[in-house]
Amino acid sequence: MGLEKERIKKEKTVQLKWVALASLLNNTGAAFIWPLTTMYVNKYLGQTLTTAGVVMLLISIAMMAGNYIGGWLFDHWSSYRTALLGVTCSTIPIILLILIHGWPWYAVLMVINSFGDGINMTIVNSYGTAVANHPARFVFNYIYMAFNVGVVLGTLLVGVLLPISVVLVFSVASAVYLGLTLMVLFTFNIEVKSIGQQRSKLGRQIKGRSKFIALVFLILVNVMTIHISYSLWESVMAVHMTNMGIPFYAYSLLWTLNGIIIIIGQPLVNKLSPYMRLSTQIVLGILIFASSFFFLIFAHNLVEFVIDFVILTIGETLSFAGLPAWITQLTGTANAGHYQGLYNIVISVGRAIGPLYGGYIIEHGNYQELFFSVFMLMIVTLMFVGIKLFHIHQQQAR
Repeated sequence: MGLEKERIKKEKTVQLKWVALASLLNNTGAAFIWPLTTMYVNKYLGQTLTTAGVVMLLISIAMMAGNYIGGWLFDHWSSYRTALLGVTCSTIPIILLILIHGWPWYAVLMVINSFGDGINMTIVNSYGTAVANHPARFVFNYIYMAFNVGVVLGTLLVGVLLPISVVLVFSVASAVYLGLTLMVLFTFNIEVKSIGQQRSKLGRQIKGRSKFIALVFLILVNVMTIHISYSLWESVMAVHMTNMGIPFYAYSLLWTLNGIIIIIGQPLVNKLSPYMRLSTQIVLGILIFASSFFFLIFAHNLVEFVIDFVILTIGETLSFAGLPAWITQLTGTANAGHYQGLYNIVISVGRAIGPLYGGYIIEHGNYQELFFSVFMLMIVTLMFVGIKLFHIHQQQAR
């Protein structure tokens, strides 16, 4: 009887392998679509680049809405039903794209898909806070590694399948999303709030955490500037590199290289935990990431772009996976959905602003001014994070 109770208890615990697999499948499916959207709207559907930019903006807004609503529903409704809502909203539109992919239906269906993906992103991170048998730092490193396996698979496959048929791209993406839906249906039927609240003593002492809220706000502002910058690689950098005579497939392969480095590097980053404070690791990573945009000012050929992207990826590997874990350390898990939702919202805001900001600066200046401006945005906001962090450490030392 005791063994049976233990078995049931184990089954009702959030398992890291399923959360990571959800991240992998969701991002494999998404990576089929996001590199394609601007080109598809412009080249295949005959719309202007401005129209394509508006579509990307609407997609980002829908993702932000999904981030917020997903976090709120996770905390106030049902974690499992919220997860099912997310995968339903992301899967059905991709299946419909197999049959309906003209203008404007492509844009409409992609907006709905992005709303679902926004929920999925928040749900994956929120379930991650409830994995009870691993430290949060390890959990989010593992989830981020799975995220990048998905990006590598998706970007590789779309490059192979698109020349054959765009319908084939939508068909394979649909199969991936259906796999995600089935996995969530059978493995996410767990009430996670009580598990999350048991995990951390600090999570039950919300009043004691009020001094960290200002730091969390500054971190979120910095994260937004990071993704304003990162989104330039997803938008204007393709134009910048092709203008220099570098073929588009070489640009696409940079994302594959990015994912491979992260997959190899993330287990190594896990080994840093006994030797380096998480906050120190993240700040160091952001500094390296930001420096890559300064070096972009001087990049003029493929080799230099590859070196720069490797530097960016090293910074990303050190910092991105740790950010949700750091926020969880600072805020506790009692409101995991709220804070993980906010984290994903600022990412979506950055990704929405970035292409518009980049286009404006390029139109009124040049690429070098753009790269320097985003470098300074990241450094200045990181400086405020560092000052606040130093102030908190000084208070704790007294």
